[in-house]
Amino acid sequence: MVASCLASPLCTWLVAACMSVSSSEKDQFWKTSSNFQSLGRRRKSITKCNSGSLVNGSGMNSCWNTCFGFAPCEEYYKSQGLSASFSSLFAENPFSVFGFKQVPLNRRQRRMRAAAHSGKLMAVAVQPAKDATAKKKPLMKNRRVVVTGVGVVSPIGHDPDTFYSNLLEGISGISQIEAFDCSEFPSRIAGEIKKFSTDGWVAPKLSKRADKFMLYMLTAGKKALADGGITEDLLQDLDKARCGVLIGSALGGMKVFHDGIEALQVSYKKLNPFCVPFATSNMGAAMLAIDLGWMGPSYSISTACATSNFCILSAANHIIRGETDMMLCGGSDSAIIPIGLGGFTACGALSQRNSDPTKASRPWDMDRDGFVIGEGSGVLLLEELEHAKKRKAKIYAEFLGGSFTSDAYHMIEPHPEGSGVVLCMEKALAQSGVKREDVNYINAHAASTPAGDLNEYQAILHCFGENPELKINSTKSMTGHLLGAAGSVEAIATVKAIQTGWIHPNINLENPDKGLDMNVLVGSKKERLDIKVALSNSFGFGGHNSSILFAPYNNNV
Repeated sequence: MVASCLASPLCTWLVAACMSVSSSEKDQFWKTSSNFQSLGRRRKSITKCNSGSLVNGSGMNSCWNTCFGFAPCEEYYKSQGLSASFSSLFAENPFSVFGFKQVPLNRRQRRMRAAAHSGKLMAVAVQPAKDATAKKKPLMKNRRVVVTGVGVVSPIGHDPDTFYSNLLEGISGISQIEAFDCSEFPSRIAGEIKKFSTDGWVAPKLSKRADKFMLYMLTAGKKALADGGITEDLLQDLDKARCGVLIGSALGGMKVFHDGIEALQVSYKKLNPFCVPFATSNMGAAMLAIDLGWMGPSYSISTACATSNFCILSAANHIIRGETDMMLCGGSDSAIIPIGLGGFTACGALSQRNSDPTKASRPWDMDRDGFVIGEGSGVLLLEELEHAKKRKAKIYAEFLGGSFTSDAYHMIEPHPEGSGVVLCMEKALAQSGVKREDVNYINAHAASTPAGDLNEYQAILHCFGENPELKINSTKSMTGHLLGAAGSVEAIATVKAIQTGWIHPNINLENPDKGLDMNVLVGSKKERLDIKVALSNSFGFGGHNSSILFAPYNNNV
């Protein structure tokens, strides 16, 4: 009943009217509204129109026109909406719009109820003033997006070449945790970054204050610019209003926030003034934009472990829509601290293969017992094609598009039928205009979880199983799960596969799940592949699904 009353033609008319009133007309409106009040106090003759509806004399229409610049439309004379609205609003059992409640009617409400039942009121449907019509945006020519730079901080390397070389060699970055004493935890292994320096990338003072997720992000972002050939001189020549930063994080500055809670146990006076801003997930992107002076879109997205892909696709859309020419995008996370390790352990999500860390992350293997938490950052420099060509940038690959969907099923568990994943990949193909037979390489999310790996594999075969050239691998078998940074680091692995013509192995796939086609899954050694179109998946807690597509850049298209 509340919804029907609030969505009545009366409310619709009032919203339309108020939204269209110009500032110059508002004064006239308030003067006239006082006249309406006086009209309500005086007993005036009420005449019935031919349809049986009640109108307050012929002056009503002139008042509407005077106040709002509206003229009644043809539906004005056909509607019965207000009668129903007033009847429901002032029925025998009145209620409050904030909840059902018996309340007495005042004198005015009793008069209006009597009027509502004595005849049918006219609904006022209005036409907007001619000068209020919105101008159409000019059509944009097709703007292509390319990858011109990449930056990475990971457990297996801090530059793209070292990172991908280690992937091709099957080197694992998973080891015993050294950052804190975790002897009492059932999981004591991680894709932990052992050696990392911000020298030359981040100011020393900021390096001491900021959370590691931010330091990883700033460093990877600066490295992506350097890899893309953006020198200091070129940086000054860029149109900074058309350059943006969209880098997210699943968990933000957990260490900074945790330290703040510990300080609070002593006194609020012990709190670091940076504990709140440096804990928020948006601040890394903001600090990078501030450092570069980039004034285009600067924000973050947080969709758990699908964060990076959401950021990459959203950044590309800014370029496609003509809002920017260049975007730094990706993700970063660092949660290898007691609260992070303990939280995921409480979820029952982590591997407990502590005696053999390098064997712990084993996507699609029957002996897998959960994912291995990791940390790091990946940042891609996306650029509009003509902008990149003008400055003679090297082009790693072309970004074709992607899609997001929701499982709408469970907070942590994937949908057992993989319907959200299938929908995501199907939509990615449709929105990017890619034929399914052209996709011959997939960097899977495959985090080494019992349910997730198999569900994704079946969803992939549902979409691409007819392609005899299809190959699938999982970067997480060597890096562990980098949470919000996983998608961007794996996107970099995908781009490097396109560039080099080599795809990395799936390590630890020693006892495959039943029903898996080992001709589709990459084996224990790297393989040659002429990639036509590559797809990279990332999924996150909450049922977030994301798929993005890359292809070799073709100048003849």
